[in-house]
Amino acid sequence: MTHITTPDGDDDIAVDPVERVLASAETRSSIRVFGGAQALQDEATVAYGDTDGDQWDREERAALRRVPGLSTELEDVTEVEYRQLRLENVVLVGVYPQGSQEDAENSLRELAALAETAGAVVLDGVLQRRPHPDPATYIGRGKAAELRDLVAAVGADTVIADTELAPSQRRALEDVAKVKVIDRTTVILDIFSQHAKSREGKAQVELAQLEYLLPRLRGWGESMSRQAGGQVGAGGAGMGSRGPGETKIELDRRRIRTRMAQLRKQIREFAPSREAKRAERRRNTIPSVAIAGYTNAGKSSLLNRLTSAGVLVENALFATLDATVRRAEAADGRVFTLTDTVGFVRNLPHQLVEAFRSTLEEVSGADVIVHVVDGSHPDPAAQLATVRDVMGDVGARATRELVVFNKADLVDDDARLLLRGLEPTAHFVSSRTGEGIDELRAAIEDALPLPAVEVRALVPYDRGDLISAVHESGHIVATSHEQDGTAVHAHVSERLAAELAPYAV
Repeated sequence: MTHITTPDGDDDIAVDPVERVLASAETRSSIRVFGGAQALQDEATVAYGDTDGDQWDREERAALRRVPGLSTELEDVTEVEYRQLRLENVVLVGVYPQGSQEDAENSLRELAALAETAGAVVLDGVLQRRPHPDPATYIGRGKAAELRDLVAAVGADTVIADTELAPSQRRALEDVAKVKVIDRTTVILDIFSQHAKSREGKAQVELAQLEYLLPRLRGWGESMSRQAGGQVGAGGAGMGSRGPGETKIELDRRRIRTRMAQLRKQIREFAPSREAKRAERRRNTIPSVAIAGYTNAGKSSLLNRLTSAGVLVENALFATLDATVRRAEAADGRVFTLTDTVGFVRNLPHQLVEAFRSTLEEVSGADVIVHVVDGSHPDPAAQLATVRDVMGDVGARATRELVVFNKADLVDDDARLLLRGLEPTAHFVSSRTGEGIDELRAAIEDALPLPAVEVRALVPYDRGDLISAVHESGHIVATSHEQDGTAVHAHVSERLAAELAPYAV
């Protein structure tokens, strides 16, 4: 007997710990049937306007798409353990303890959106209720057999687990299901590898992939246990090969560690240039504002709306991996920077947090953080908690934070009341329609820190360059034109205060 939960909450006759949360009849045609409203924005509401600037990156990314059915890969996919995720038919599986079914369903829908972004087609998804995942096969051998039957029935060729599987769990589940088994971390790493563009971004992704791969290396038969050394004749070992030697798997591990060391050195070499730019901004007292938030919350769209930056905007998870810094100007003439950062997601692999720490430094070093939340998401509280956890990990917990509920055009009045109760001081904006953008811009300008030194000076008219510098990098309280020059009362940097010192009054 199977346990079926109907839409009105009634239960069928028997109790079965496996609950089908995604109806296969409705989901085989398209992932967006169940994933679009929760993890990805509905395509009907996605619009790219003039505020997004030139979208060459999005056109380039959409120019080539995978064509299914052309592959000549081996049909027994268990023979090939590691390869790039292709366009494939997948079934999702998750485990949750008693009382957290709604969170588990939201997590599985998010995994469905991740799989779509990676290029897969989701056919079905199942959840099992149990106190702890099975240490051998994640869902237990009996349920693994049921999963094998489901995979065969829907014609899937991959199973994705909504967690990070131990190597032994993945192998055992693969042996039972008879198809390739991957986990949530693998999918996220694959998305990152597809979207990385800059040299630093590609190096960071490769480092995270190697850190994930290293403990998961395994071989088949003697292919990984053979000893290194010279060969004599057809198959015998000769002089120089006696002794412990080095097995094939040890050789691969050593090569991976060597490559990881090279990548870490390469990433460190990018740091001086980035730090020099930040130091120059600090020297000129240019405040920095970082736009942070959950993936697909609309951070890049908000940056484009505020600055017409032309940053890539796409209705996909992790469309932005490389930090983008743009210049902005406040109403009083002060210059500040706006930085678009990589998005976060629940259960973000720790390898990625470490690899992208240099990118996340833009968040930790900012004067103000604009925390963007998808107002139309079914669980905005989880988004807030996830992003704040990562911000705490990179040392940005004490930074001034402005919470912004984006996609306000998709939020009704009742939902706004709930969101207001969640964050009473939050701003509601819509990057699509422009609602609340002016109010948010004013709030950002008010939150910008004042320069360190307060000055009062009478600047001669032939030193207009000093007045221009005060307008650009300082905060002017009052100005007036006198007979001998321009009287200015302002907050400026220490360097500019020293230049104004001869004209102090």
